[in-house]
Amino acid sequence: MTVTKYSANGNDFVMIIKKKKKDRSKLAQRLCHRQNGVGADGLVVLIPHPEYDFEWEFYNADGSTATMCGNASRAVAHFAMQKGISQDGIAEFLTGAGVIRARVNGLYVVSDMTKPIILSQEIQEDDENWWFVDTGVPHLVAIRENIDEFDIEQARRLRNKYNCNVNICKIVENTLYVRTYERGVEDETLACGTGMVASFVRAYGENLVNENVKIFPRSGDELYISLEDDVYRFGGKVTQTFVAQTID
Repeated sequence: MTVTKYSANGNDFVMIIKKKKKDRSKLAQRLCHRQNGVGADGLVVLIPHPEYDFEWEFYNADGSTATMCGNASRAVAHFAMQKGISQDGIAEFLTGAGVIRARVNGLYVVSDMTKPIILSQEIQEDDENWWFVDTGVPHLVAIRENIDEFDIEQARRLRNKYNCNVNICKIVENTLYVRTYERGVEDETLACGTGMVASFVRAYGENLVNENVKIFPRSGDELYISLEDDVYRFGGKVTQTFVAQTID
């Protein structure tokens, strides 16, 4: 089996192409294992689709499935273009959260994200206000003046209580800085696309940023989010790190 490893600003994924759907949770656990496998935050399986370029199956590192992943949407679009599955700089594919359209220009990829749903603006935890936003997967978002420290135990408790990802962000002159604890990885990751979009939704909803922002995850890479004609666009570079053969 040929596997291709991608990094999208520190959020890393294994890509494989298969002909049919099936439960690949055990394969995801094996491939994503940092010591005994390829090592990744998630596995993306490309499946042929009659209407779109392809359909994906997305698995977290623990073998659980997720309907959407923003960084993976950019990485898989680049991969599909490299493989000739998508052409002319446009990838259109089906996820569990709906159809994603992405534009590929070299290593720079912009995904049109699924429309966010604000589930609540009034969650109170540990004397702090959190927004609950679904950007294809659910996220809690808190805005703080300082995010140098990220209480992983608090994040894990909130993740279990609300069955969601947990984000803290700060805002400096129309620029967002975001840290995310991801379910399925069960730890902080270097970047989370849907978490960055959820953080933007709150910041924009509170008139703290305008419709075009720079955004930096923990990896330190620069990404961009914009709101154009009611479409949330998420852009940044991706990197293909290697291609390898492994046992299916």
